Amino acid sequence: MAVIVKYVVERNGEEKMTFTSKADADAYDKMLDMADELFELLGKSDVVSGEEQREELSLFLAQNREEVLYALGAKRKPAPKASKKKAEAASKEDDAEAA
Repeated sequence: MAVIVKYVVERNGEEKMTFTSKADADAYDKMLDMADELFELLGKSDVVSGEEQREELSLFLAQNREEVLYALGAKRKPAPKASKKKAEAASKEDDAEAA
């Protein structure tokens, strides 16, 4: 017999999602917290009409948190990694200059 640990994210008495990892459950719960806050913020605006649209938009923004932070300038995008060939070429140039 196997014992399986499950983490359930629940909101207002309603089961939202089940996870096998506590970290994943915590991350999902945090995303829902962000969506709740964004929902309230969007409610102060006349830009989005309708509760359903506000909910969808707030969930979308919370799910795409990293991209939103980049767009707001609150976080910098990571520099693209150089390709393996470019890295090897740069290493060879450094070795030649050092010699």
